[in-house]
Amino acid sequence: MIYLIDDDPSVREALHLLLQTYELPVTCFDSPADCLAHLDRGRPGILLTDLRMPLMSGLQLHEQLRAQGVDWPTIVITGHGDLHACRRAFKAGVTDFLTKPIEEQTLLQAIEAAQARLDLQAERNEARQCLQALTEREREVLELITKGLGSKEIAAALDISVRTVDTHRAKLAEKLGTGSVAEQTRLLLTAAP
Repeated sequence: MIYLIDDDPSVREALHLLLQTYELPVTCFDSPADCLAHLDRGRPGILLTDLRMPLMSGLQLHEQLRAQGVDWPTIVITGHGDLHACRRAFKAGVTDFLTKPIEEQTLLQAIEAAQARLDLQAERNEARQCLQALTEREREVLELITKGLGSKEIAAALDISVRTVDTHRAKLAEKLGTGSVAEQTRLLLTAAP
């Protein structure tokens, strides 16, 4: 989902039509306040926002949403791009900064990169949820498995029996949905900050 925020109706409509041409789902807002009031926080997406708008800038909107825990990729668009604004936007964590008039391919590439970031965030959140379901001991066993230790070595390191290690391995496979050491390692790495 792309959340488009622009106070200029002609720009908003032109961008909306362009994005629809590529069958990209779009929800439009005419101001940051409208976005804050009606944004579906349960449906993560990409914020495509104008920089300069009355009362609140697109960058202030981005910062306010991040403060509320909404850390979605943000693409800032502006007709008044300068180095200071660009630097400030990137320091605030925006994904991209585009100057109007925006070339179609440039916008689509920025959206593609933002979507990749959004997908990675979703994958990371899913991996973290899986790991949160583990007990402390299961987590310790998993860490040692991913370091390449076998059941006997894990048993010795944790001062438990090999049978107990094998029980933990079985529970890990069940909770994580895989018994593959490679997949378990990938899951652990994906969840890392």
